[in-house]
Amino acid sequence: MLERTLVILKPDAVQRKLCGKIISIFEDAGFNIVKAKLLTPSKDLVERHYPNNNNWFIGAGNKSISNFKEQGLDIKEVMGSEDPLEIGKTIKKWLVEYMTSGPVMAMVLEGNNAVKNVRKMCGNTIPSNADPSTIRGRFSIDSSDVANAEHRPVSNLIHASGEVDEANYEISLWFGSENV
Repeated sequence: MLERTLVILKPDAVQRKLCGKIISIFEDAGFNIVKAKLLTPSKDLVERHYPNNNNWFIGAGNKSISNFKEQGLDIKEVMGSEDPLEIGKTIKKWLVEYMTSGPVMAMVLEGNNAVKNVRKMCGNTIPSNADPSTIRGRFSIDSSDVANAEHRPVSNLIHASGEVDEANYEISLWFGSENV
């Protein structure tokens, strides 16, 4: 099924000059770039991009708690809390700071089952857990233990919409009424 999805090459990808290489990977896989722009996003845009609801906060918090346990780290010591809701809110704050710290490349990709296939190509959001054949596995150099110690999100190069409804919302948010 032909779909469209939003991909954002995050500040670390732009700073490391990886945009061309990453775009080539998607083009080589048969995806078309329908729209693209380089911008430094506003705080308002990024705050609207990441959900502002307890389900998202708790999910992000639980993911962090799980990641801390895998590393044998004490989440309360690093995050100041064991509450998934509170941790999720902190993560969103870090993400907003990170995503507004420099230019990003926002793109709309179109292709067969774009949402699912693009996510698969990106790899696990924790670079050390990403398959080496994926974008994050190949190019990411950050780790969650360092990011947590520095009280920031993991620099993992890329965002890709997770579901078709999410993709539609994010495309509208980032490109508005631009002829997408």
